[in-house]
Amino acid sequence: QVQLVESGGGSVQPGGSLRLSCAASGLAFRYYTMGWYRQVPGEERALVSRITNEFLTDYADSVKGRFAISRDNSKNTIYLQMNNLKPEDAAVYFCNAPSELLPWGQGTQVTVSS
Repeated sequence: QVQLVESGGGSVQPGGSLRLSCAASGLAFRYYTMGWYRQVPGEERALVSRITNEFLTDYADSVKGRFAISRDNSKNTIYLQMNNLKPEDAAVYFCNAPSELLPWGQGTQVTVSS
């Protein structure tokens, strides 16, 4: 049974940093491209960043230069280092496999306000 568990969210001031984690189980993790999504109320979930099984990465324009995605296949985990956070980054963040959407986890809330 596939399970995705996100953690690491919190409340920070603009300019602050957070590191999100997503632990996956029940899948051959190292073969999957994995991604981070975010969702704000009233809007669809949007892909923020992804990392391939060959560690290639890409980012939405809105987060380029501020966010960094990484993965540790020995831990079946991906990470999202978020720096210089802005109020518009506030959302619930989820992880998933963009090529074959898996059951969604509960997400982790990120709040950015002064």
